[in-house]
Amino acid sequence: MTQHIAIYARVSSKKQDTRSQQADLDQWIAAFAKDQPVKWYKDKFTGKTMDRPGWKRLESDMTAGKVSKVVVWRMDRLGRTASGLTALFEEFQRLGVGFESLRDKVDLSTAAGRLLANVLASVSAYENEVRSERVLAGQHAARAAGKTWGGSEKGRRLTVTDEQIATVRRMQADGESKAAMARATGLSRPTVYSILAAS
Repeated sequence: MTQHIAIYARVSSKKQDTRSQQADLDQWIAAFAKDQPVKWYKDKFTGKTMDRPGWKRLESDMTAGKVSKVVVWRMDRLGRTASGLTALFEEFQRLGVGFESLRDKVDLSTAAGRLLANVLASVSAYENEVRSERVLAGQHAARAAGKTWGGSEKGRRLTVTDEQIATVRRMQADGESKAAMARATGLSRPTVYSILAAS
């Protein structure tokens, strides 16, 4: 079976695109892919879950032995949690799949690369936790000062579809922020909070 190099690119929302990652990845392909086939896998999905269409296709191809190496622009394109990334690195090694992160300069084919990958995964997870804590602290301070977010005119009845409710609940299960839920569904944040409170 002819194996290919898997190039994985991800952005978090449909409003973003992968062009900022693509230039560096194209340069890597031109310099290092040589005669080996290359296949792109792309997602517009949160990094808090591995249940993404593009990633699922890549995972299936790895399990089938079709992938020789996975290349990403930066390690956080794979995922956000230290435990998830560490487990993923172990899976790469178990399947005999190479891994390279261009911006992080991580290559799992070396002992130093494996060590650095685990350190960076932990740092990335720490940064995400700090960011979340900072947002929550800001929200608490704003609420204490009497600030509210959005909302509709008093007496106006809002129509919320079953699909919107299902989307909000699914995104909550994926660990998405309330702001992301509001953007994805077109609802106000107070409406999102109301849906979650009724769950």
